[in-house]
Amino acid sequence: MLVLAIDTSGTGCAAAVYDSGAAKVLARAGADIGRGHAERLMDFIDEALAASNRQLAEIERIAVTIGPGSFTGIRVGVAAARGLALALGKPAVGVSTLQVIAESTRLKHPGQPVLAVIDARRDEVYVQSFDALGNAERAPEILPLSEARRRFSSFIGAVCGSGAHLVTGAAASEKPEEIDIAIVGRLGAAADPASAKPKPLYLRGPDAKPQAGFSVSRATA
Repeated sequence: MLVLAIDTSGTGCAAAVYDSGAAKVLARAGADIGRGHAERLMDFIDEALAASNRQLAEIERIAVTIGPGSFTGIRVGVAAARGLALALGKPAVGVSTLQVIAESTRLKHPGQPVLAVIDARRDEVYVQSFDALGNAERAPEILPLSEARRRFSSFIGAVCGSGAHLVTGAAASEKPEEIDIAIVGRLGAAADPASAKPKPLYLRGPDAKPQAGFSVSRATA
């Protein structure tokens, strides 16, 4: 199965063509762009397709990261995945960033449970634990740091992600959150399209909210 994997959940913007039969990425394209995912994503998709010598019509499934992460970036990626799936008549599936981060770590530390932690700022973290086989043990959550430390400071297993140091007290990494696009493709190929339809995973509401008292009354006939 040829999977088009997409990630716009953070400062990075990436696309890859993943061959599930060969269990490898045929080609990938992307960059850490900060902002402007909507303007760059389709170019990266075209680059990945061209480098893999595949046509968009050959893609059999779209896999996209659904968060938690950048509110705007997630919207861009999910909308693109849905649009491409509709145009191609192929299924699209969503993969959480916490699962991708956990799976990347699990492959490096086989046989261990994994706790994925993303720094959500404002003294909060996104967190989810997975067993040694990669199965989620609980739903993803956003927790105050104090609660996360109380619950997980003595976690037995591998702790990973940009917020790992906030929970464990280890030295902080200067690297931005890294999403392995190959893992997005692999998890997307294994997902059930019926139950993994791409839908943004927002564990926190948007920062921009309508100002109370400034709404304009709608005219009535």
